[in-house]
Amino acid sequence: MRQLTPILRVIMLITWLLALLPFQILALLFRSGLAKQIPMVFHRGVARVLGLQFDVRGQIADTGPILFVSNHSSWLDIVALSALVPASFVAKNEIAGWPGVSVLAKLQGTVFVVRKRAKTRDSLAAIAGRLADGANLVLFPEGTRGDGNSILPFKSALFSAAENKDAPGAAPVVQPVSIAYTHLDGFPLGRRSRPRLTWYGKMRLGRHLWGMLGNGPARIAVDFHQPVRLADLKTRKDLAAYCRQVIVDSHRSAISGRPQPLPTRTTIQSQSIPQES
Repeated sequence: MRQLTPILRVIMLITWLLALLPFQILALLFRSGLAKQIPMVFHRGVARVLGLQFDVRGQIADTGPILFVSNHSSWLDIVALSALVPASFVAKNEIAGWPGVSVLAKLQGTVFVVRKRAKTRDSLAAIAGRLADGANLVLFPEGTRGDGNSILPFKSALFSAAENKDAPGAAPVVQPVSIAYTHLDGFPLGRRSRPRLTWYGKMRLGRHLWGMLGNGPARIAVDFHQPVRLADLKTRKDLAAYCRQVIVDSHRSAISGRPQPLPTRTTIQSQSIPQES
């Protein structure tokens, strides 16, 4: 049965995708608010099929729009965050050309940016425009994927998108979010075993996906930290440093099995995550 698991999961995922795809297309065409909710429903289904369990702490900011800032070590980060918050993603422009993946990204309203200094102004305008329209966005400021054992340096340039010079108090909220892969098959993950869930460097996506499809249940710790505004920390570099430090501390404690004193952590099964309004 274990050998059949990947095939069965592929069938279930394709069926789930095809069932929801027409509704998302229609929601986008008619500019319905359901276009923000359907991706959450889809990724909750994906999480359930893959056997993912989310250990969630903290509260999602109750004012928007929100720029979520998160560490990044796997495509599973997108599943986890999409299942928990109604948000789109900021992604490098190359993903817009990936077969299959690009279609899903566009259906979720992904903002594609060119991570080159000469294009920073255009990228900032695209992100700021979406935030001004009321969209929640997820930014991975490492600019690439880490190995899940440590956090790479944050690039601060795109943090300027959270600025509102005319009305600092009305600027988008920035909320750090830390993601840590802690358990697989009921056992704690160590430095060497964590790549069974993380995907980084030159790892082949196809091989990693197939391996993930054959895995047992996995636990992912997701911590929502205190939201701030850029004006609270004066400069984008200060904001980037604050977000990184908060995420580093939380991530380190999560993978070591000694979580920091945030609000009580509760295990949320992927099928029972409450709907956001």
